[in-house]
Amino acid sequence: MKRYRVKPASRLSLKDHDPDDTGDYKKNDEGKAAAKAETEKHIARVSRLQERLYGNNSRALLIVLQGMDTSGKDSTIKQVMSGVNPQGCKVVAFKSPSTEELARDFLWRVHREVPPRGFIGIFNRSHYEDVLITRVHGWVSKTVVKRRYDQIREFEDMLTENGTAILKFFLHISKDEQKKRLEERIHDPEKQWKWNSGDLEERERWADYMQAFNDVLSATSTEEAPWYIVPSNRKWYRNLVVADRIAQALEAMNLKTPPPPSGVDFARLKIV
Repeated sequence: MKRYRVKPASRLSLKDHDPDDTGDYKKNDEGKAAAKAETEKHIARVSRLQERLYGNNSRALLIVLQGMDTSGKDSTIKQVMSGVNPQGCKVVAFKSPSTEELARDFLWRVHREVPPRGFIGIFNRSHYEDVLITRVHGWVSKTVVKRRYDQIREFEDMLTENGTAILKFFLHISKDEQKKRLEERIHDPEKQWKWNSGDLEERERWADYMQAFNDVLSATSTEEAPWYIVPSNRKWYRNLVVADRIAQALEAMNLKTPPPPSGVDFARLKIV
Protein backbone atom coordinates (compact mmCIF):
# COMPACT_ATOMS: atom_id res chain seq x y z
CA MET A 1 0.00 0.00 0.00
CA LYS A 2 2.92 2.34 0.62
CA ARG A 3 3.52 2.64 -3.13
CA TYR A 4 0.47 4.88 -3.35
CA ARG A 5 2.08 7.41 -1.05
CA VAL A 6 3.26 10.61 -2.73
CA LYS A 7 6.86 11.37 -1.83
CA PRO A 8 7.50 14.89 -0.52
CA ALA A 9 8.72 17.39 -3.12
CA SER A 10 8.24 14.87 -5.94
CA ARG A 11 6.98 15.78 -9.38
CA LEU A 12 4.22 13.48 -10.46
CA SER A 13 1.71 12.96 -13.22
CA LEU A 14 -1.56 11.21 -12.58
CA LYS A 15 -1.20 9.71 -16.04
CA ASP A 16 1.42 7.43 -14.49
CA HIS A 17 -1.04 6.13 -11.89
CA ASP A 18 -3.59 3.57 -13.04
CA PRO A 19 -7.02 4.23 -11.47
CA ASP A 20 -7.95 0.63 -12.33
CA ASP A 21 -5.04 -0.84 -10.37
CA THR A 22 -5.94 -3.59 -7.89
CA GLY A 23 -2.49 -4.39 -6.55
CA ASP A 24 -2.02 -8.10 -5.86
CA TYR A 25 -5.75 -8.81 -6.25
CA LYS A 26 -7.25 -10.24 -9.41
CA LYS A 27 -9.86 -8.17 -11.22
CA ASN A 28 -12.54 -10.85 -10.86
CA ASP A 29 -15.00 -12.12 -8.28
CA GLU A 30 -12.29 -14.08 -6.51
CA GLY A 31 -10.07 -11.03 -6.12
CA LYS A 32 -13.00 -8.88 -5.09
CA ALA A 33 -14.05 -11.35 -2.39
CA ALA A 34 -10.51 -11.63 -1.05
CA ALA A 35 -10.11 -7.85 -0.92
CA LYS A 36 -13.44 -7.42 0.85
CA ALA A 37 -12.47 -10.01 3.45
CA GLU A 38 -9.20 -8.19 4.09
CA THR A 39 -11.01 -4.86 4.30
CA GLU A 40 -13.30 -6.23 7.01
CA LYS A 41 -10.23 -7.14 9.05
CA HIS A 42 -8.94 -3.58 8.75
CA ILE A 43 -12.34 -2.17 9.70
CA ALA A 44 -12.28 -4.31 12.85
CA ARG A 45 -8.77 -3.02 13.63
CA VAL A 46 -9.92 0.57 13.19
CA SER A 47 -12.84 -0.06 15.54
CA ARG A 48 -10.58 -1.49 18.24
CA LEU A 49 -7.95 1.22 17.85
CA GLN A 50 -10.53 4.01 17.87
CA GLU A 51 -11.54 2.87 21.34
CA ARG A 52 -7.97 3.44 22.52
CA LEU A 53 -7.78 6.80 20.75
CA TYR A 54 -10.96 7.96 22.46
CA GLY A 55 -9.95 6.56 25.86
CA ASN A 56 -6.47 8.10 25.85
CA ASN A 57 -7.72 11.50 24.73
CA SER A 58 -4.17 12.52 23.78
CA ARG A 59 -4.10 12.27 19.96
CA ALA A 60 -6.46 12.89 17.05
CA LEU A 61 -6.70 11.67 13.47
CA LEU A 62 -7.73 13.86 10.53
CA ILE A 63 -8.69 12.15 7.27
CA VAL A 64 -8.95 14.28 4.13
CA LEU A 65 -10.84 12.94 1.09
CA GLN A 66 -10.48 14.66 -2.27
CA GLY A 67 -11.37 13.58 -5.77
CA MET A 68 -13.42 14.36 -8.83
CA ASP A 69 -17.20 14.12 -8.73
CA THR A 70 -18.37 10.49 -8.34
CA SER A 71 -14.94 9.36 -7.12
CA GLY A 72 -16.60 7.85 -4.05
CA LYS A 73 -15.95 10.15 -1.10
CA ASP A 74 -19.36 9.50 0.49
CA SER A 75 -19.19 5.78 -0.22
CA THR A 76 -15.70 5.49 1.26
CA ILE A 77 -16.87 7.08 4.50
CA LYS A 78 -19.91 4.82 4.66
CA GLN A 79 -17.99 1.61 4.03
CA VAL A 80 -14.59 2.11 5.65
CA MET A 81 -15.86 3.84 8.78
CA SER A 82 -18.73 1.38 9.33
CA GLY A 83 -17.14 0.00 12.50
CA VAL A 84 -16.40 3.37 14.10
CA ASN A 85 -18.30 4.61 17.14
CA PRO A 86 -20.11 7.77 15.94
CA GLN A 87 -19.54 9.39 19.34
CA GLY A 88 -15.84 9.65 18.57
CA CYS A 89 -16.03 10.58 14.91
CA LYS A 90 -17.10 13.70 13.06
CA VAL A 91 -17.61 14.12 9.31
CA VAL A 92 -17.51 17.59 7.77
CA ALA A 93 -18.57 18.24 4.18
CA PHE A 94 -17.24 21.58 3.01
CA LYS A 95 -19.57 23.38 0.61
CA SER A 96 -19.25 26.80 -1.01
CA PRO A 97 -18.07 29.26 1.67
CA SER A 98 -20.67 31.48 3.33
CA THR A 99 -20.52 35.27 3.47
CA GLU A 100 -19.12 35.04 6.99
CA GLU A 101 -16.41 32.60 5.87
CA LEU A 102 -15.46 34.67 2.82
CA ALA A 103 -14.83 37.61 5.13
CA ARG A 104 -11.95 35.68 6.73
CA ASP A 105 -8.85 33.80 5.62
CA PHE A 106 -9.50 30.57 3.72
CA LEU A 107 -8.29 28.35 6.57
CA TRP A 108 -10.54 29.90 9.22
CA ARG A 109 -13.55 27.68 8.61
CA VAL A 110 -11.33 24.62 8.33
CA HIS A 111 -9.47 25.13 11.59
CA ARG A 112 -12.77 25.29 13.45
CA GLU A 113 -13.60 21.76 12.29
CA VAL A 114 -10.29 20.07 13.15
CA PRO A 115 -11.04 17.07 15.40
CA PRO A 116 -10.29 17.44 19.12
CA ARG A 117 -8.04 14.98 20.92
CA GLY A 118 -9.59 11.53 21.13
CA PHE A 119 -11.56 11.97 17.89
CA ILE A 120 -11.36 10.95 14.26
CA GLY A 121 -12.30 13.79 11.91
CA ILE A 122 -13.15 13.29 8.25
CA PHE A 123 -13.15 16.11 5.72
CA ASN A 124 -15.31 15.36 2.68
CA ARG A 125 -13.54 17.91 0.49
CA SER A 126 -11.47 20.37 2.46
CA HIS A 127 -9.15 23.37 2.47
CA TYR A 128 -7.75 21.95 -0.77
CA GLU A 129 -10.77 23.24 -2.63
CA ASP A 130 -9.14 26.65 -2.25
CA VAL A 131 -6.22 25.59 -4.45
CA LEU A 132 -8.26 23.43 -6.83
CA ILE A 133 -11.63 24.81 -7.91
CA THR A 134 -10.48 28.38 -7.31
CA ARG A 135 -7.48 27.81 -9.56
CA VAL A 136 -9.34 25.93 -12.31
CA HIS A 137 -11.99 28.65 -12.52
CA GLY A 138 -9.44 31.45 -12.34
CA TRP A 139 -10.90 32.97 -9.18
CA VAL A 140 -7.44 33.44 -7.69
CA SER A 141 -4.07 34.05 -9.31
CA LYS A 142 -1.23 31.53 -9.60
CA THR A 143 0.70 33.63 -7.11
CA VAL A 144 -2.07 33.28 -4.54
CA VAL A 145 -2.30 29.53 -5.17
CA LYS A 146 1.44 29.02 -4.57
CA ARG A 147 1.26 31.12 -1.41
CA ARG A 148 -1.60 28.96 -0.20
CA TYR A 149 0.48 25.82 -0.72
CA ASP A 150 2.94 27.23 1.84
CA GLN A 151 0.14 28.20 4.21
CA ILE A 152 -1.44 24.75 3.98
CA ARG A 153 1.84 23.00 4.73
CA GLU A 154 2.44 25.27 7.72
CA PHE A 155 -1.14 24.74 8.94
CA GLU A 156 -0.82 20.96 8.73
CA ASP A 157 2.62 21.05 10.37
CA MET A 158 1.11 22.93 13.28
CA LEU A 159 -1.64 20.34 13.64
CA THR A 160 0.74 17.39 13.60
CA GLU A 161 3.06 19.06 16.10
CA ASN A 162 0.08 19.32 18.43
CA GLY A 163 -0.89 15.66 18.22
CA THR A 164 -3.13 15.38 15.16
CA ALA A 165 -2.10 12.73 12.64
CA ILE A 166 -3.16 13.55 9.08
CA LEU A 167 -3.97 11.22 6.18
CA LYS A 168 -4.92 12.65 2.78
CA PHE A 169 -6.50 10.50 0.09
CA PHE A 170 -6.96 11.43 -3.55
CA LEU A 171 -9.58 9.02 -4.90
CA HIS A 172 -8.33 8.50 -8.43
CA ILE A 173 -10.87 7.51 -11.10
CA SER A 174 -10.68 7.60 -14.89
CA LYS A 175 -12.76 9.92 -17.02
CA ASP A 176 -14.53 6.88 -18.51
CA GLU A 177 -15.39 5.59 -15.04
CA GLN A 178 -16.82 8.97 -14.11
CA LYS A 179 -18.99 8.87 -17.24
CA LYS A 180 -20.29 5.45 -16.21
CA ARG A 181 -21.13 6.63 -12.70
CA LEU A 182 -22.84 9.80 -13.90
CA GLU A 183 -24.99 7.69 -16.24
CA GLU A 184 -25.92 5.48 -13.29
CA ARG A 185 -27.18 8.55 -11.48
CA ILE A 186 -29.39 9.39 -14.43
CA HIS A 187 -30.93 5.94 -14.81
CA ASP A 188 -31.12 4.72 -11.20
CA PRO A 189 -34.11 6.23 -9.30
CA GLU A 190 -32.26 5.60 -6.04
CA LYS A 191 -29.37 7.79 -7.17
CA GLN A 192 -31.14 10.52 -9.12
CA TRP A 193 -31.27 12.74 -6.05
CA LYS A 194 -27.49 13.06 -6.30
CA TRP A 195 -27.70 14.59 -9.77
CA ASN A 196 -26.15 18.02 -10.15
CA SER A 197 -25.95 19.62 -13.58
CA GLY A 198 -22.83 21.41 -12.41
CA ASP A 199 -21.03 18.05 -12.49
CA LEU A 200 -21.13 18.17 -16.29
CA GLU A 201 -19.62 21.64 -16.34
CA GLU A 202 -16.78 20.52 -14.09
CA ARG A 203 -16.27 17.41 -16.23
CA GLU A 204 -15.51 19.66 -19.22
CA ARG A 205 -12.55 20.97 -17.20
CA TRP A 206 -11.16 17.47 -16.53
CA ALA A 207 -7.70 18.18 -17.96
CA ASP A 208 -7.42 21.39 -15.94
CA TYR A 209 -8.36 19.56 -12.75
CA MET A 210 -5.83 16.80 -13.41
CA GLN A 211 -3.07 19.38 -13.78
CA ALA A 212 -4.24 21.15 -10.63
CA PHE A 213 -4.19 17.87 -8.71
CA ASN A 214 -0.72 17.07 -10.07
CA ASP A 215 0.57 20.32 -8.60
CA VAL A 216 -1.35 20.07 -5.32
CA LEU A 217 -0.25 16.52 -4.57
CA SER A 218 3.37 17.34 -5.42
CA ALA A 219 3.46 20.55 -3.40
CA THR A 220 1.62 19.49 -0.25
CA SER A 221 2.52 15.85 0.43
CA THR A 222 4.86 15.82 3.43
CA GLU A 223 6.27 13.21 5.77
CA GLU A 224 3.88 14.39 8.48
CA ALA A 225 0.79 14.79 6.27
CA PRO A 226 1.15 12.49 3.26
CA TRP A 227 -1.09 12.21 0.23
CA TYR A 228 -2.10 8.78 -1.07
CA ILE A 229 -3.23 8.33 -4.67
CA VAL A 230 -5.89 5.65 -4.26
CA PRO A 231 -6.93 3.68 -7.38
CA SER A 232 -10.71 4.05 -7.20
CA ASN A 233 -12.24 2.60 -10.37
CA ARG A 234 -12.84 -0.57 -8.34
CA LYS A 235 -14.70 0.47 -5.21
CA TRP A 236 -13.72 -2.66 -3.31
CA TYR A 237 -10.02 -1.99 -3.84
CA ARG A 238 -10.40 1.70 -2.97
CA ASN A 239 -11.97 0.70 0.36
CA LEU A 240 -9.16 -1.76 1.05
CA VAL A 241 -6.41 0.82 0.51
CA VAL A 242 -8.07 3.48 2.65
CA ALA A 243 -8.97 1.08 5.47
CA ASP A 244 -5.43 -0.29 5.54
CA ARG A 245 -3.84 3.15 5.77
CA ILE A 246 -6.22 4.34 8.52
CA ALA A 247 -5.55 1.23 10.60
CA GLN A 248 -1.80 1.68 10.12
CA ALA A 249 -1.97 5.35 11.16
CA LEU A 250 -3.85 4.50 14.35
CA GLU A 251 -1.46 1.66 15.19
CA ALA A 252 1.51 3.98 14.64
CA MET A 253 0.23 6.13 17.52
CA ASN A 254 1.12 3.19 19.79
CA LEU A 255 -1.72 3.94 22.17
CA LYS A 256 -2.33 1.53 25.02
CA THR A 257 -5.58 0.66 26.71
CA PRO A 258 -6.06 3.34 29.41
CA PRO A 259 -5.42 2.17 32.99
CA PRO A 260 -8.38 1.73 35.35
CA PRO A 261 -9.22 4.49 37.84
CA SER A 262 -6.81 4.63 40.76
CA GLY A 263 -7.91 3.56 44.20
CA VAL A 264 -10.44 0.97 43.05
CA ASP A 265 -10.06 -2.62 44.27
CA PHE A 266 -11.68 -4.50 41.41
CA ALA A 267 -11.07 -7.86 43.11
CA ARG A 268 -13.36 -6.88 45.97
CA LEU A 269 -15.79 -4.75 44.02
CA LYS A 270 -19.34 -6.13 44.08
CA ILE A 271 -22.43 -4.89 42.30
CA VAL A 272 -25.66 -5.37 44.26
